[in-house]
Amino acid sequence: MSQDSSHAVQEVIQTLLGPGGCPWDREQTPQSLGDYLIEETFELVDAIRREAAEHEISEELGDVFFLLFFLSRLLSDQNQIPGLQAVWEASAQKMKSRHPHVFADFECSTRDELHQKWEEMKRQEKGNVDAIEYARSSLASIPDSLPPLLRAYRLHAKAAKAGFTWNSDQDQEAALDREWIEWKQTRSENDYDHEEDEFGDLLFSLVEYGRRRGIKANAALHRANLKFIRRFEAMLDLAHKEGLDWAAMSMEDKDDMWKRVKKGE
Repeated sequence: MSQDSSHAVQEVIQTLLGPGGCPWDREQTPQSLGDYLIEETFELVDAIRREAAEHEISEELGDVFFLLFFLSRLLSDQNQIPGLQAVWEASAQKMKSRHPHVFADFECSTRDELHQKWEEMKRQEKGNVDAIEYARSSLASIPDSLPPLLRAYRLHAKAAKAGFTWNSDQDQEAALDREWIEWKQTRSENDYDHEEDEFGDLLFSLVEYGRRRGIKANAALHRANLKFIRRFEAMLDLAHKEGLDWAAMSMEDKDDMWKRVKKGE
């Protein structure tokens, strides 16, 4: 966003918050805008993942930018930030310091080496706290409001950087197998709370199974959801085209149709 464009957005916000502006906007607070920002961000991510039309992605991106500018204005008015320009400058400086392999003379040959350097710099930013306090603060930095699958991924990533993870993929797979067995054992107990606990443990371990292979569970499940919707709707279209009574079809017939749709892809 150019400086002129951002200035235009800020002028709109100034008018909305000024005398004779919008009553709804004037009632907003940094806290109340949080949910709107989360919602608009999800809409943007959804449009990107659906590979939506250019105008739709641009519109969703504009909505996120607008809320960020709106939020920064409210925070600045309450002296909770020094001003938007100062935020931009601090962010630029932070990113430069965290990419010494680009902006300085640091050299790295592997991604692991780069990540290690990144962690060292973040620890220095926190005043070179000891390993225990750094690990504690790393977990605490993960927002509670993140979707559970995404948060589980970040928890595993932070724990791994703190040195708390399985030594090998084989060890982690064995742990995943144990979680599956423990989950199955709860099936006969008729204890919902225990079942939920064990199912959660299984999901948590499955998230780590994917993370160790570069797969983000949240994104993978999103793709699976879209695939299911696409195939299910194709089944309904096929049943309609062939004049079949969907409600009267057996599960075996529906499963055969699912396989036909899947093969057709």
